[in-house]
Amino acid sequence: MTLWAQIEPLLARVQKPARYIGCEDGLRVAPYSPDRVGWLLIYPDAYEIGLPNQGLQILYELLNERDDARAERAYAPWVDMEEQLRRRHLPLFSVDQHRPAREFDLLAFNLSAELIYTNVLNCLDLAGVPIHSAHRGPEDPLVVAGGHCTFNPEPMADFVDVFVIGDGEEAVGEITSVVHDWKMAARRGRPGSRGREGVLRNLARIPGVYVPSLYDVVYDGQDLAAVVPSYPDVPAQVEKRTIADLGAWPYPRRQLVPMTEVVHDRLNVEIFRGCTRGCRFCQAGMITRPVRERPVEQVRHMVRDGLRRTGYDEVSLTSLSSADYSGIGETVSGIINDPMCTGQVSVSLPSLRVDAFTVGIATEIQKVRRTGLTFAPEAGTWRLRQVINKLIREEDLYGAVESAFSQGWRRVKLYFLTGLPTETDEDTVAIAELARNCVAIGRQSVRSASVTASVGGFVPKPQTPFQWFGQNTLTELQRKISLLREATRGDRGVQLRWHDPKATLAEGLASRGDRRMGAVIEDVWRQGGTFQEWSEHFDLRLWEQAMARHGLSVESSVYRHRDRAEVLPWGHISAGLHQDFLWQDWRDALAESGLEDCRWTPCYDCGACTGYGIEHVVASAVPPAGGSQGTGQDLSRAGAVPVKLSPARARAGTS
Repeated sequence: MTLWAQIEPLLARVQKPARYIGCEDGLRVAPYSPDRVGWLLIYPDAYEIGLPNQGLQILYELLNERDDARAERAYAPWVDMEEQLRRRHLPLFSVDQHRPAREFDLLAFNLSAELIYTNVLNCLDLAGVPIHSAHRGPEDPLVVAGGHCTFNPEPMADFVDVFVIGDGEEAVGEITSVVHDWKMAARRGRPGSRGREGVLRNLARIPGVYVPSLYDVVYDGQDLAAVVPSYPDVPAQVEKRTIADLGAWPYPRRQLVPMTEVVHDRLNVEIFRGCTRGCRFCQAGMITRPVRERPVEQVRHMVRDGLRRTGYDEVSLTSLSSADYSGIGETVSGIINDPMCTGQVSVSLPSLRVDAFTVGIATEIQKVRRTGLTFAPEAGTWRLRQVINKLIREEDLYGAVESAFSQGWRRVKLYFLTGLPTETDEDTVAIAELARNCVAIGRQSVRSASVTASVGGFVPKPQTPFQWFGQNTLTELQRKISLLREATRGDRGVQLRWHDPKATLAEGLASRGDRRMGAVIEDVWRQGGTFQEWSEHFDLRLWEQAMARHGLSVESSVYRHRDRAEVLPWGHISAGLHQDFLWQDWRDALAESGLEDCRWTPCYDCGACTGYGIEHVVASAVPPAGGSQGTGQDLSRAGAVPVKLSPARARAGTS
C-alpha cells in the first residue's frame, strides 16, 4: 500500500518538500512480493544528512540484488512534517514508494552519532511500533541497528531487537536468510514453538549479531557487575564482523543522486577501511582495524563509472586517512588527468594527515578547483600529541600548510580537541599559537591567508585506550573555550569555532552509559527532545532533568575515571582488540609515549588481525623513504596485497 495520495497534499505545508518525494537517480527497489523479506533502512536524521551515507547506500543495493529481499529507505521527518503526520494519523513512510513502515519485516537504523538516539524512538513511535522490544509481538517488525555507536549498544538495548556489530555487508544477507525462513514457516502455519523469541535466538547465532533481550544485566548496588547470556547457546562475547576483502564489495555501484541539496553532494568512493595510525582518542580508527585497501584499478573504475553515470564534477576519496592510501598521488592524478573527465573533475580528500600531504598532492587537487582543505593536529603541543598518539610535529603541520598556501589556497581549517587526558592550560592556548603560525606561513604566499581553528570537546569513547578516562566537566570545557577565545582575540587571520560543551556532555552520557541510560533517552524523547544533534533543538536541561528523575549521576556516568577491574557496559562486545593492549596503551598515554603506525613496524599484538585470521591489506608492503605511504606500484589483485606481519610480540618495551 502506498501513502503517496495522502502525503502529496502535505508537501506544500512543510519546508524542503523534496526530502520526502524520493525519485533520486539510482533509486532501485526490488519488485514487491510477500515471499521477499522487506527491509526499511532508516537514517534517523534529516534527509539531507542521511542521503549521502555510504553504509546505508551499500546495504540498499546489496539487499535489492537478492532474490529473497527488498529494501526501501526512510529518514527522520523534520519537525514540521512530523506535526503534519501526527495531526492526520499518518505513519512513518519510505521515500522510495511511500509505503508504511509497518509493512516491512525489519526496520534497520544506522546509528552514526549518539545524539540521534531520541530520533530512533520518535521514528518507531511514528511507525506505530512499540518503542520497547519487550512490548513487541509476532506482527511487529524486527528492529535492527548498526553503525559505529553499536560498539556500546547498551543505552539502546531496551529499544533494539538486533544489533549488527561491525561491517554489515555479509551480516545482512545472513539475517535475511534467517528471517526469510521464519516468514515462510509462519505463512505455512508453522511459526515455531517460540515465535518471535525463536527467530531472535536464531539471529543471535550469527557472528557479529547481538540480541540484548537474550542477556541478563547484573548490578551490585549502583555498580554494573556483569552482562551475561540467558541461554547456553548465546555467545558470552559478541565479536564484530569484518569484511576481509574490500575489493570483493565494490559498492555502491549506483550512488543515489538527490533532486535537492544535501551534505557531501558529490561522488563518494571509499578507498579503504581501517586505520593503523593508532590515535588513542579515535574510536573509528580502533574499531575498524585492520586496514583493507580497495585495489587501485577498482578505485579508478568506480570513479570513472560513477562520474559518467551521476554527472558529478567532484569526487571524494573517503577513508579515515585518505592521504595514507597506497599510491594516492597517482590515483588523484589519474582521476584529474583522465581524458574521459575532460579536465573538469575535482578531487577532495576529506581526511588528511598533515604528515602525508605533499606539494605533489596539493598541485594535483587544485588543478580544477580548490576543494576544502582540513588538517587535524588534534592537540596544540607535541607533548599532548604524544599522549593521544597523534604523532605530528609542528614542522609536519607547517610543511603541509605551506604546500597548500603555495598552491593558491587562501583558507585552511585546523581541527583540535580539548579536554584530552593530561591536558594543561599551556596545551590549550598552544592551539591559538599554532593557528597564528600557520597564518604567518600562509601570508608568505597569499596576503589574505587565514586559518579557521575548530575545537571540539573530547568524549572518551568505548573500545579505545581512553575508555577509562573521566571526561572533562562542563565547567572545565567552558573554561578552556574561554581561554582560547581570549588567546585569539584580535587575531584577524584566525577564526575560532567551537562545539557546544553542553552537547559534548550529552554525547558522553549517551555513549558511555549502561542499560539504565535507556530510561534517560526515553525521558528526553518524551519531553520533546528530538534532533538533539541540531543546535537549534538541543536542550541540555532535558538530559539533566532526566538523569535526576531516574536517579543517575552525571559524575558517575561520565566524569569519573575508571579502573582496570571495573566491568564496562560494553565489555561483552568485542571490536577485536585485546583489553590488555588497550590498557597498556592507556598507560603508555599517561607516560607520554607514542606508538608508530603498525603497518611499517613490528606487530603490537592489538588483536585486530590475529583475531580474524586476516592481515592489513595495502597496495604496497614497503613504505617510501621518509613517510608511511605505499609506493603505489601495481601488485597482485590490481595493486592490493597483504602486509606480512611479524610474529606478535609482548607489548612491554614496544614503545
